[in-house]
Amino acid sequence: MNFRDYQEEIIQKGSSIILNHGFVYLAMQVRTGKTLTSLGICQNIGAKNVLFLTKKKAIGSIESDYNLLNPKFNLIVINYESLHKVNSEGIDVLVLDESHSLGAFPKPSNRAKAVREIIRKFNPLVCFLSGTPTPESYSQMYHQVYGCPKNPFVRFKNFYRFADQYVNVTTKIINGYNINDYSKGKKEIIDMMEPYTISYTQQEAGFKSTINEHILHVDMSDEVGDLIRKLSTDLVVEIDDEVILADTPVKLMQKIHQLSSGTVKFESGNSMIVDLSKAEFIKEKFKGKKIGIFYKFKEELNALRQVFGTENLTTELGEFKDCQAIALQIVSGREGISLREADALVYYNIDFSATSYWQSRDRMTTKDRVNSDVYWIFSRGGIENDIYNTVIRKKSYTLNHFKKLS
Repeated sequence: MNFRDYQEEIIQKGSSIILNHGFVYLAMQVRTGKTLTSLGICQNIGAKNVLFLTKKKAIGSIESDYNLLNPKFNLIVINYESLHKVNSEGIDVLVLDESHSLGAFPKPSNRAKAVREIIRKFNPLVCFLSGTPTPESYSQMYHQVYGCPKNPFVRFKNFYRFADQYVNVTTKIINGYNINDYSKGKKEIIDMMEPYTISYTQQEAGFKSTINEHILHVDMSDEVGDLIRKLSTDLVVEIDDEVILADTPVKLMQKIHQLSSGTVKFESGNSMIVDLSKAEFIKEKFKGKKIGIFYKFKEELNALRQVFGTENLTTELGEFKDCQAIALQIVSGREGISLREADALVYYNIDFSATSYWQSRDRMTTKDRVNSDVYWIFSRGGIENDIYNTVIRKKSYTLNHFKKLS
């Protein structure tokens, strides 16, 4: 196979960076070929055994790229959750797909700790891949690379000492307590990463695709409105011997979020479909079109299955070619997959995360596609509009936003 010209250039530059510094960060936007470019770097530097960490749904796509390239090195592709099973000796390159998922702060996530242990154990060269390296805060960069011996933040004992210099630390009130807020990382963090980073955009790659977003409103049943009002007032509602409990502001926000789209999870752990209006609207509105549907809560998938029928709806990428619609959970489906066959993307609900917004809406984009239509299905008077207006500003929706709305 032949690489695109810009991929060849990135492979050469990336090879030099990874050999000189021990790691390279490919900040390449979706559909520009991050996976093949990273495999090209591995091939170019003479790698023998490569470990590629990604999301479960992306494994098949990465293995296809590997077979297409047909390099001489061995490749192991697993999801991050299986990292504890790795015991192979001789890993000389570690590729970390969607590496922004390692960026939790102020404390490192278990995933970030596990990656650091792999680096300590095998001392591989490391290739980071992400289209959105710091989608919500520059502070997200620290724990992505802290496991690399030559990372630019290595002189700091931990994130807190790093924050003393590179984060404007403020405070916020959570449950009546003043808590330090470390989200206001300084631009200098990205400047420090510049020698290790190669950035490439869709525009530079010649993409002419435009994402057109449409917001459609649905009238939910009176029952949904009554439940939300009663829960907001009484903080507890009983339905058929089940309890909806909202005894904290966070739980109230979560329950209203669920109910706004017609489902609810009870205190017992059971859940229930309260209203099928959204699923029925989607089926009628997009009749005759091939669509990718993003949902948030499990019961929303059951609602879609009930309305569409199993013959018209799948959850497996391999079956989408022969099916009208595919339903994907927002977080698990937002990265590493392509829905290029879809005529439109439809959101049954919206996630609180800005990362989910920016990543998932790009799943249809290809170099040759001129327009991508994305439809947000919001309940009239529901919480979704407020969440949307928050995440488009690259901020995650939090309890503070909810309280302002309330």
